[in-house]
Amino acid sequence: MNAFWQLTGYRALVTGGTKGIGEAIVKQLLEFGADVFIVARDNNLLQQKLSDYRQSGFSVDGLAVDMSQTGAATQLIETVKERWGSLDILINNAGTNIRKPTVDYTTDEFDFLLNTNLRSGYELSKAAYPLLKKSGKGSIVFVSSVSGLTHTSSGSIYGMTKAALHQLTRNLAVEWATDNIRVNTIAPWYVLTPLAEPVLTNPEKLEGILKRTPMNRTGKPEEIAASVSFLCLPAAGYITGQTIAVDGGMTAWGM
Repeated sequence: MNAFWQLTGYRALVTGGTKGIGEAIVKQLLEFGADVFIVARDNNLLQQKLSDYRQSGFSVDGLAVDMSQTGAATQLIETVKERWGSLDILINNAGTNIRKPTVDYTTDEFDFLLNTNLRSGYELSKAAYPLLKKSGKGSIVFVSSVSGLTHTSSGSIYGMTKAALHQLTRNLAVEWATDNIRVNTIAPWYVLTPLAEPVLTNPEKLEGILKRTPMNRTGKPEEIAASVSFLCLPAAGYITGQTIAVDGGMTAWGM
């Protein structure tokens, strides 16, 4: 295979890598030839996934970490340095949501969403910077949401954190370009994952979502993962600072 289209010899770190979009990203990066370090909160599920991948002949490692906690990013990168000594790709995928009217959020809920969706990716990118710079071909991809581009029913705090990731992407892309670190974001619309399942299994809400989607369907985790993987490939080597909506045309349709 053309070297432009493979990741053999690359090492990638993926947060939230045992379910939904994160799991699909891990699988595709492995298939492109990368070694993958998987991060998730549920250690039992993580160990099972690591065992399955190893039995299939893939090179994986991992650590159970709650990325919303202070100091989690530093702990994680120190572990990666000890076990690998290098890092080429960082996928900031960890995220969560609490759907409520704005006036009903508590301060604790605000802090939890901010720490999980925004601060974790910010802190992890900072902590990983020396390794990505040393790589000479570093790539960071944030998994965000169209909720950071336009109004959705996912809640104001969720949308706010995702919008902030888009601006962080632009800032880091420019600031770190001379260090050969590219930074991009993928912004999906609704995808059938554990996080979105309570919405998509509600017939009334699903109907409303499909009415806003020109392609008249929800996305698949593998489709989002393919976009993320592409941005990590050498073939995407001139793409940085971009937020790409993978949304079946939702953000393009002004109706």
